[in-house]
Amino acid sequence: MSAHSPDPDPRNTTGLEPGGSVPPGETPPAEASTASGAGPHRPLKRGWSKGPLVAIVLLAVLVALFFLAYGIVIAL
Repeated sequence: MSAHSPDPDPRNTTGLEPGGSVPPGETPPAEASTASGAGPHRPLKRGWSKGPLVAIVLLAVLVALFFLAYGIVIAL
């Protein structure tokens, strides 16, 4: 069994000049911009809104109370 390389043979590849270089016009043009957005820049709002903060604090308090109660029940 002979291993066959999936790469094309450089001698038969179109668009290559002798020595392996690529002639001008063979490569696609570079992108015109590095910006990701198309609209106007909107600065971020400062801080979190009160709703998510209250929900996170309430969840943390409930989890703490659960483990406190669990610890008390196990100790009895």
